[in-house]
Amino acid sequence: MQFAEQTNSEGAILTRVIQPDDDSLPSSAARALLKFGFTEEDQERMHDLAGKNQRGSLTSRERHELDSYVRVGRLLDLLVAKALLSLKKHCRSN
Repeated sequence: MQFAEQTNSEGAILTRVIQPDDDSLPSSAARALLKFGFTEEDQERMHDLAGKNQRGSLTSRERHELDSYVRVGRLLDLLVAKALLSLKKHCRSN
């Protein structure tokens, strides 16, 4: 049962869905994905939450908020990886 939980974790499922090692995105789509990112306000909030986490002073609500930021960050990482790989392929073929 533990194997199924590991292979069906949120990160594993997203990786299978997005397939960051697949370089098949059109260059326009890849460039559009690279425009996604956290706002400055979100970055400041993540920094504050990370500091509180290091000090061990997060509330349960803040822990949930930090976890949400981490999950969204992982999604962005996968999308960026796929976009960059696709753009690299398009540059090589031109």
